[in-house]
This record gives sequence, structure tokens and C-alpha cells, in this order.
Amino acid sequence: MNTTDIQTPPLSDDAIRIIEARHHDPYCYLGRHDNGKETTIRVFIRDATKVRIIDNGKAMRRLGNSDLFEWTGPNKSLPQQYQLQWTSGDGESHNTYDPYSFPPQLTDFDIHLYGEGKHLAAYQFLGAHPRTINGISGVLFAVWAPNGERVSVVYSGNQWDGRCNPMRSRGCSGIWEIFLPGVTAGTLYKFEIRSQDGSLHLKTDPYGQQSELRPGTASIIRAESDYDWQDAHWLEQRRSHDWMHTPMSIYEIHLSSWQQDDDGNFLNYRELAERLVPYVQKLGFTHIELLPITEHPLDASWGYQTTGYFCPTSRFGTPDDFRFFVDHLHRHNIGVILDWAPGHFPKDAHALARFDGSALFEHEDPRRGEHREWGTLIFNYGRNEVRNFLISSALYWLSEFHIDGLRVDAVASMLYLDYSREDGDWTPNCHGGNENLEAIDFLRQLNQLTHEEHPGTVTLAEESTSWPMVSRPVWLGGLGFSMKWNMGWMNDTLSFIEEDPVHRKYHHDKLTFSQIYAYTENFTLPFSHDEVVHGKRSMLYKMPGDEWQQFANLRLLYTYMFTHPGKKLLFMGCEFAQGPEWNCAKALDWYVLDYPLHQGMQHLLGDLNKKYCNTDALHRFDFESRGFSWIDCHDAEKSVLSYLRKGEDGNFVIVVLNFTPVPRHDYRIGVPEKGSYRETLNSDSSFYGGSNCGNKGGVESENIAWNGMPQSISITIPPLAGIILEK
Repeated sequence: MNTTDIQTPPLSDDAIRIIEARHHDPYCYLGRHDNGKETTIRVFIRDATKVRIIDNGKAMRRLGNSDLFEWTGPNKSLPQQYQLQWTSGDGESHNTYDPYSFPPQLTDFDIHLYGEGKHLAAYQFLGAHPRTINGISGVLFAVWAPNGERVSVVYSGNQWDGRCNPMRSRGCSGIWEIFLPGVTAGTLYKFEIRSQDGSLHLKTDPYGQQSELRPGTASIIRAESDYDWQDAHWLEQRRSHDWMHTPMSIYEIHLSSWQQDDDGNFLNYRELAERLVPYVQKLGFTHIELLPITEHPLDASWGYQTTGYFCPTSRFGTPDDFRFFVDHLHRHNIGVILDWAPGHFPKDAHALARFDGSALFEHEDPRRGEHREWGTLIFNYGRNEVRNFLISSALYWLSEFHIDGLRVDAVASMLYLDYSREDGDWTPNCHGGNENLEAIDFLRQLNQLTHEEHPGTVTLAEESTSWPMVSRPVWLGGLGFSMKWNMGWMNDTLSFIEEDPVHRKYHHDKLTFSQIYAYTENFTLPFSHDEVVHGKRSMLYKMPGDEWQQFANLRLLYTYMFTHPGKKLLFMGCEFAQGPEWNCAKALDWYVLDYPLHQGMQHLLGDLNKKYCNTDALHRFDFESRGFSWIDCHDAEKSVLSYLRKGEDGNFVIVVLNFTPVPRHDYRIGVPEKGSYRETLNSDSSFYGGSNCGNKGGVESENIAWNGMPQSISITIPPLAGIILEK
């Protein structure tokens, strides 16, 4: 019979679906299958000219004109994991273990916990992790994509071809996994997802722990870290640290624009750490807060449009470089807080948006799933796997990188279903209200777990509304945050200070109002990055008057901030009165420190920090009314405020602030005790760039009752200045 008359058997439906990369269960066809005394092995190897099984020396036959190869024979003498040798079209020979000879690796318990939203370390089994199985090294990949018809790992080793390494479905969990032998750390990869409607989606790993530098968007397989931490003493102290009654002064930093090299390039995490430590120590800040360094594709988003919730951005180096950064600051007694943004995520096609072709991490309904004004998507906080993703991310930063706290961005946008929405563009909750009940539950769970799992760490809420008990414990009905940014104080204070001094007496209540609610929450006083961008002007140029008055006003403002109850936060550049608004694309204007007025501002900031940190009365009761009392809050006509800050055992300091450019001589205020009162800080000192008006070191009290107190002092209050007096 003529050989041309031999008919090639038609390919099975399973084979066709493998070839077309749409098989939902590739392990039922590929790999080893025993049937009685015979074994069949099938492999798909792109562009192979021939394939043989090394362990028995048998050649495999090609199925039709496809890249599928098959061998059937006696099932004896083949190990569970067998090796293949194949020849590519260029004649090069390759050896590999068959990925489809490995059994499932993820435990049912991990999968069950994840489905319930109770897996606190989902990053330990989802994503890409180097593993050694039966003495064979490789990488275990796992991803959640329940709407996938087929999910594949794509990387350089398979020419980024989704047909080559389709993953194993773990059933109704929606999780897919595959172990790829021979793949090593440092390899770039993505997931290719074919959704139920047949569309393809090429995605970065949501649980990826390293990423290539933008504009690249691939994940990088990260080797297990062997970083040798040196901060054990810091962590031990942190566990029992009484943060409520100790000073906390935070320097807020955007790493890429704090400093750059001489060519305008980013510095490495290690270089940044070594430059930051002496600077932060010199100025007396206790903590730094990083604008998000979670991976993000767009520099101009400042990190708030995050795509890598488990990735320190590669802009500044590797994950171990970031470990060094945190470790170095801890070894110099500086805490590290991370801005963390679970309130929204970008629509970038490579990231979380419609991850498997469906609204997986977000809501399908844009009235719930989209921030119109930001052009971003909103997490579906009611979905167990999404909540687990976010909780795991928060705990990851605290555990893997020893972060001391998380500042949660845009909490108000999470709490309200109608946040920044027109009527009719939102849907009420099950009770008909505008509260996002799922987000509330998520935030409470977040705060409970971070505090339980990592005692001594803190969470701070950027929450701009009157939502009650943001920083009260969950068991009392609160949201459970450690602290809340005092946006009301910030807005009122800036609105007042921007007024021409001649008009300030009509707005005096903006300074006194904060004491009405100052102890309803644990407040942080923020002058953050948001106040020096988008036409709001720098802190210096918000101030009215000529140059001297602008600097004097700013020195006065900072004196008020550091003596008002609440922890402190100041954005970089504000400490030396940078003139232009913050520009995220360039380094701060460090050159201005060549000029005396800017030097003076920096000196004052350092002294205010040291005074705040070293004076019990200025920080002991930041969150309690017993730490503050007015001396006189009624002198609106002269725009003067005076008050006591009180600490343990009756110690106190006196603060007097003059918000006009008129020096106030022989100004009498009541004091609680007889004695000498020393002027320990004067923002009008010539050392800070002021006029050196003051009290020549101090004053003696007089037996004249005043302001409801038995004694009083007569003082000079410098123009546009604040003074601190101590007995």
C-alpha cells in the first residue's frame, strides 16, 4: 500500500483545545496518564522538531501537524517526574522535566482560608515562589482568576506564548497553579488569561513581589530574601511603645523628588537611607512617612494609583534594598510609616482592572465600582478574596519590611457610597443609607489584625468628614485606627493664616474652634503634600505680606502647630520654606538653604521638634483635654492667643501667639504659679531670621490675679511670632 494513503488519525477534542489554548483542565490531557499496564505521556512544546523521554530513551510521535507529542508504552521503570529532551528548529537541544508530571502543590487548607477571606498571608502561596519538589528546583505559580477559561504563565522561556504552560484549575476556588521546573529567580513573567467569552488578558501578577522598571509592567520572580536584619532592639521596644503619650513628629517624603543625583536620576533606597538619617536626626523628626512606594506605572500619580500591592517600586532598587532602607532608619531610631492606598486602583490594562475579563477586584456596576473624578476603580470590599488580598498586603509590609505603620489614603471615599457623586449616580446600602457597610467591615478588620499581629504598629486615617470614632477601638464601635488626620484644623488654620493680619480679628474663631472637638479623636496635625500642589501655593507663598512678613507668618504657623495638641506631620521642603509648589518631577530646591531666611526656618523647625519631643507638657496628653487649657482665647481684637500645655506631675509651659505685625508690649497674661518664667523659644529670634524682639530671657510673675489665675506676668509679644515660656 502506498504510504501516502495512510490517514493520520483525527485529533481529539482535548488535543484541539490544547492547541487552541482554551482547555480548562490541561492536566487531564497533558502529562502522564496510566491505563492498566500502559502509560501515555503527552506534551506540547512549541517549535520542537523531535522529542524523546530521557528516562526510557523513547521517542515521542508528533500528533498531526501540531506541536503536540505523544508516547504510549509499558508503565514500568518511569519515575513520577520524568525528563524530556527536545530539539528546536535551529537544532539546539534542550532538557527539561515535564511540568505536567507534578501533582497539585497548594494545600486545600490554604485555598479554603483564602475563599473565606481569612488567610492572613495569602502572599505566601499566591504569586510566584521558588520551590524544590522531589529534589527538582523551579517556581510554583498561583493566581486567582475564577472567570478564566484557561490561564497560563508566560515568560521568556516559553516565548511569552500562552499555549505552552496552561495552569491547573483548583475547581470552584477560582485559583490556578503550576510548578515550572528549571525556572529561576530573576525571570520576568505575566499571566495570560482567556476569559469565558474568549477574550485574552495579559496581566501582571497581583501578588508579585518584584516588578521591572516602568514603562515595563512584567513581574519578576523574587528569590527568598536572606537579608540580615539588625533592628531587633527597635522591634522589641516598639511592641511596648506608648505612642499615645510620647512624641510623634513625622517628615512626609516623596522619595523620587526629595533628592536626586547630579544627573537628575533617582537615588537607590540605600543611598536615600544614608542621606535621610543625618538630615532627619538633625531636624529631630521621630518618623518619616513615605508617599506610596508600592509599584505604580505613572510617576505623576505620586504612587497613589498602585498596581503592585506587594511590590516596593523598582524605581529605587530591589526589595532587599528597601529592607536596608527601613533597617537603617530603625537602627538610628527613626520610624517608617508607609502611605497605603486601598481606596482605589487604576484602570491600566496590565493590572487589576477586569483581571480575568470580569469585574473581579472591582464592582461591575460603575455606580459602586468607579471613582468618576479620579478615573479609577473601587475595590469590592464585600468579596472575601478581595478583602483577603488587601489585608494580606497590609500585613505583608508590616511583616516582610518591618514597617511601623500604615497611613490609609482617602478613607472618606471608602466610607460613603455617594462620595463625590451626583444624585442618581450611587446605590444605597441594604438599609437605604449612604454608608459603605462592606468597606466599614474591611477597615475594622484591617485595624484589628494589624494591631493584633504586629503590636506597636499604628494606622493613620486620612478622613476628611465628621464620621465618628475613626480612631476609637472596634469593640467600642469605632473604626479602629490609631490616629486620624485633623483636616478640619488644617483647613481652618490655613484659611486664617492666609488672611491679611488686619482682617484676622474677624476670623479668630477659626483658631479657637479646634478645641471644641480636639479630643474626640486621636488627631495628627497635617501640613501634607496635598497643601503645596495644584495651585494651592507653597506654605511660604500662602503667607500674606512682604518677604519678611511671609517668613515671620510661617515661623508663627509652625510654632502654633508644634504647641497645639496632636501629633505632627510636615511635608518635605516645608521645613526650609521652599518657594515654588512641590514638583514631583524634580528634586527640592535645596539651594535656597544658602539664604539666611531659609536657614532660619530650618533652624526653627529643628528647635520646635526638639522642644516638642523633649518637653513632657507638649506631648504627654496630645489626645486628652487635661493637657491643654486656655489662658486667653478671647483677644480677637489684638489677634493674640495664649494657652497652657500641661504634662505629668503639674508641669506646664505657656504659649503666646501674636498674629499681627504689631509688637505687643506690656501684655499681661495670667499664670498658675508664682515664680520666674524663662523664654525658651521665640520664633522672632534673629537666629531664625526674626527681629529679635522678646523678653530678654524671661520675666518674674506678679501677685496680680489675671485670666482667672492667682499670678500674672507682663510680657512683650514679638510681631507675627510665638513664644514659649517655662517656669
